[in-house]
Amino acid sequence: MTDLEPRRLVVGRDGERVAYLLGGRLCVLDTATGAVRPVAAEVEAYACDLHATVAVFARDGRLHRVRLTGEPEVVDLGVEGEQPQPDPTSRHIAYRHDRALYVLLDAVHSDPAPPQLLAGEESLAVRWGDVDDDALGFGRNRGWWWAPDGSAILAARTDGPRSTSLHLLELDGGWVDVHWDRWVYPYVAGAGWSDGPPLVTVLRRGQNHGLVLAVDPRTGETQVHAELSDPRFVRTVDGTPLHLPDGRVLVGSEIAHESYDSRCLFADGTLLTPPNLYVRRVVGRIGPMCLGPGLPAFGVPVPAEPRRTGDLDNELGDLLIEASTDPAEQHLYRVRGALGRGGGMAAQRLTHEPGWHTGECGGETMVIGSAGLDHPGTRWTVLRRGHPVGVLGPVPAEKVELPRPVLDRVTDRRLPVGVLYPARHLVGRRLPVLLDLATDLGGQSVLARSDSWALRQRWAEAGYAVVAVDARGSAGIAPSFEKVVHRRLVDLVVADLAETVHELGAKDPDLDLEHVLLRGAGVGGWLAARAVADRPETFHGAVIRDPVRTWTALPPVVAERYLGNPDDNSEVWLHHELRDLPVGVRELPGDASFEAELSALEALRKG
Repeated sequence: MTDLEPRRLVVGRDGERVAYLLGGRLCVLDTATGAVRPVAAEVEAYACDLHATVAVFARDGRLHRVRLTGEPEVVDLGVEGEQPQPDPTSRHIAYRHDRALYVLLDAVHSDPAPPQLLAGEESLAVRWGDVDDDALGFGRNRGWWWAPDGSAILAARTDGPRSTSLHLLELDGGWVDVHWDRWVYPYVAGAGWSDGPPLVTVLRRGQNHGLVLAVDPRTGETQVHAELSDPRFVRTVDGTPLHLPDGRVLVGSEIAHESYDSRCLFADGTLLTPPNLYVRRVVGRIGPMCLGPGLPAFGVPVPAEPRRTGDLDNELGDLLIEASTDPAEQHLYRVRGALGRGGGMAAQRLTHEPGWHTGECGGETMVIGSAGLDHPGTRWTVLRRGHPVGVLGPVPAEKVELPRPVLDRVTDRRLPVGVLYPARHLVGRRLPVLLDLATDLGGQSVLARSDSWALRQRWAEAGYAVVAVDARGSAGIAPSFEKVVHRRLVDLVVADLAETVHELGAKDPDLDLEHVLLRGAGVGGWLAARAVADRPETFHGAVIRDPVRTWTALPPVVAERYLGNPDDNSEVWLHHELRDLPVGVRELPGDASFEAELSALEALRKG
């Protein structure tokens, strides 16, 4: 993503406005007219109320607010802090400062009263509303949440690893603790508060069992809505749990038995998504007319006679989700979330162009971001009742030379793989092979979007056949594919990399298997070095940056997910150490330039 691409999109619940950042500018698109207005500058992050009528942000350590309706007026609130959030009803503003939570009462539309302390302690170890390594390991990027009516806040209190508690803080000074067995379930993997009581997902330290809890905001007592269980580890779905309009709770998790092996959505035990759909994120709820009178899908010509919306029942609204059937692509689907006429599973694909599609929604407005291999960047389109009303950001240039990777599935495990050749490669010319490894555990390398191949194109033009492969442990295919690496990650992934190289070499004689190199950073650097150490007959060298040498350097929640508890699996942890760099591996600083990395690779290839 470049500075000229929209980010941090927010669609108001009523769909009247779309807020987003473009570079350092906060902009608003009015969906009634399609007009775009910049409303503030020098903004790195911001938050809105429920209907996106006001935004708050921190600039140079001081809090500011700006109206998103009418004439914009940036107001310095005169207090220092970070992570400000207006309440959903657009009255109060809460924020963090010095490990504590504060609130500015009636600060959205008038001069604020002096800050009121909601929660804070003198101990340097205690942090209120913080997002610690445990939270980040589960993808939780918030530490506190407003009540829908703006009367209270659900806040996390953290004083160390696996030591997070939740508390309900009332603006009048009341305080209620949230009760669950924190000794058995120390991890707060997710939380939220909207359209009903707070919902929380808690996990055991082993991450093999979890509970989805509803919290009584008056007493703090919890009720179990769902159990999550897997003999290896549990992964939740972003955007869940979520209250549905009919009173049920939407839960995202995995199912792997009989013909099912996918990430699915459930509501009170009822399966909502088909088994071939790998659900990545629940975007939100869309109104009955969000797609217009029968508009079947984005990017598909509208027929002369509007079609009916098919078998989907809109009487209680539909869900918008991001999901995949091909791991290299992501598409938007609408899913029946209501107990309506007909019942059963129903998922309708809304995006049809090959590529990677993301979305945001509110009311009868949907924003679709589309990236692909046939155009640069991401195209952002705003639709109101199924009709385009505007675009976000500059339209990416069309006449540029794009990477042209060859995507395939290889080996009997159908590993996703992409091979990128020099633009003017001549058949018959032998090319050294360079494997480009993902930086993060479980990350995908093979995506049908041009920006993921832009840097690889530079390596290809330097004379390499660049290979990306999603070995076992990668997301996007199936839960069993992701979790089979539990406690044996390095052995299976290195085996997959070696098998992929040999099969590609058998298919394409232009690949010079006498010169196979790797590059990677972080976890990818660790894996590249271990590949050279464990399979020197296949991998002849690697250039790595900031490699993970010991798994104790990773957040415990991430390391233990793959290797287990170190107290019970010390031999597994020892097996995954990178004690000494093997011959043929060159370590560079994390900020090493492309030229420095290329020079090191060339030295290895010629040596």
